[in-house]
Amino acid sequence: MEYVYAAMLLHSSENEISEDAVTAVLKAAGVSADAARVKALVASLDGVDIADAMTQAVAAPAAAAAPVAAAGGDAPAEAVVEEEEEDEEASFGGLGDLFG
Repeated sequence: MEYVYAAMLLHSSENEISEDAVTAVLKAAGVSADAARVKALVASLDGVDIADAMTQAVAAPAAAAAPVAAAGGDAPAEAVVEEEEEDEEASFGGLGDLFG
């Protein structure tokens, strides 16, 4: 992830995302940069509109949550309550076993 973060930092500071720049950011952060990974990252970002990609990545979780909300809020809430009850029963059984 630190490789991607280095590229995002370079992008946000409006610097070119090059192998040398990514390596310099990683070294400044105390990360031992793997030249092959840096090269692969820079090659994969060539021609990518990073601002657009980041906007789509932020929107993706919200889009995935929309069908759950549209299905109705009752079913997911009931499932969460049932899971919590099961967890509580398991933990009480464990405490009871400690005392005998």
